[in-house]
Amino acid sequence: MEFLHAADLHIDSPLRGLDRYEGAPVERLRNATRAALERLVDAALARRVDFVLLAGDIFDRDWQDFHTGLFFREQMVRLHRGGIPVFMILGNHDAQGVITRQLPWPENVTVFSSRRPETHRLDPLQVALHGRSFPDRAVEEDWVPAYPDPVPGYFNIGLLHTSLGGRPGHDRYAPTDAATLAARGYDYWALGHVHTREVVSETPWIVFPGNLQGRHANETGPKGCERVRVTPAGVEVEPLELDEVRWHRLRVDLHGVEDLVPLGRTVTRSLGSALPPGDERLHAVRVTLAGAGEGLHHLEARVPGTLEAQVRAAAQDLDGIDVWIERVDWLRASPVDRAVAAARDDAVGELVRQVDALLADPGAARTLVEAQLAELRQRLPAEVDPGLLDTLQDPEGLRALLLDAEATVRARLEDGEGETE
Repeated sequence: MEFLHAADLHIDSPLRGLDRYEGAPVERLRNATRAALERLVDAALARRVDFVLLAGDIFDRDWQDFHTGLFFREQMVRLHRGGIPVFMILGNHDAQGVITRQLPWPENVTVFSSRRPETHRLDPLQVALHGRSFPDRAVEEDWVPAYPDPVPGYFNIGLLHTSLGGRPGHDRYAPTDAATLAARGYDYWALGHVHTREVVSETPWIVFPGNLQGRHANETGPKGCERVRVTPAGVEVEPLELDEVRWHRLRVDLHGVEDLVPLGRTVTRSLGSALPPGDERLHAVRVTLAGAGEGLHHLEARVPGTLEAQVRAAAQDLDGIDVWIERVDWLRASPVDRAVAAARDDAVGELVRQVDALLADPGAARTLVEAQLAELRQRLPAEVDPGLLDTLQDPEGLRALLLDAEATVRARLEDGEGETE
């Protein structure tokens, strides 16, 4: 017997703010969750699996229109024509009380009740499936003790959308623990809700497959589902990579790099080492530059955006792989000897002394910056990256903002651009 276990498809999850990125592959990014589901169905049909399990959050939210539901239904019809049944539970994002539009699912799709845990048996396979859907977005109690007893002589599978005892970045819904799951006596627990793959236990198998498709730079690495094969010798579990777009975070060390040409070569080499050659996926990369010397600091200060442009140019030089640089961050550790600069009796010295005073009093610095940005913040669109505004509340982010401004002004002063009559 063989089945696929997936969760957290988040079909048509909105990717806000993409229009701010010039040259972003917007359509490919927005359609990535759909493409990943198509790959899941392709894999199920190619392997002729016995059934597919979907452990909640198939949809990201209430459908804006029927196109989302019709697309999902089309994929289920493909499985129906291939003779593959689908068993699914609803999670916090697509709970019974969240999705208002309805479509009749094909005969091969079984949705577990949201009123109580229930069991569905596949007698020819001697498999018993136990599960419950979320009635509403928040479930605060442990449902596992109320799950049905295992069916004797059958391979028993439990479906549950849960954070267990809690996972970073995930709301604590349907809380339980591995010991409680194991005590239920099932052979495999097909979990959902946590977007990072995790094998919690192998005796019994308790598995989070992670989400089917990463949606942003905090959901990095391979994404997909679990392929589970049950034989007389035991249970085999392995991940299948099904993502259409793969997200990466890449730190590039620039120690000893002082000019743009070696910077470009370093970035190209780092990208080439981190990304698999010949892969058909789109690779979305957030690059962090670290350890830049004074030469690069001066180039960036004189013409802001120089380093980011060089990183994007370096990505264009990669051959045989589709890369999009989502963002470039720069750890701006100033190469300037601040004590020496602050002792100067000129505009540069005054600048450094003022910045040092602000660095020593984050409250005053925050007040100053917020006053300067007050009007801008009112004009920002609702979908703006929240990290931009959070910077003011983050001491390290505020420090980086001040040092960046200092570097720009200092470069102009030293070039004579800051002189006044």
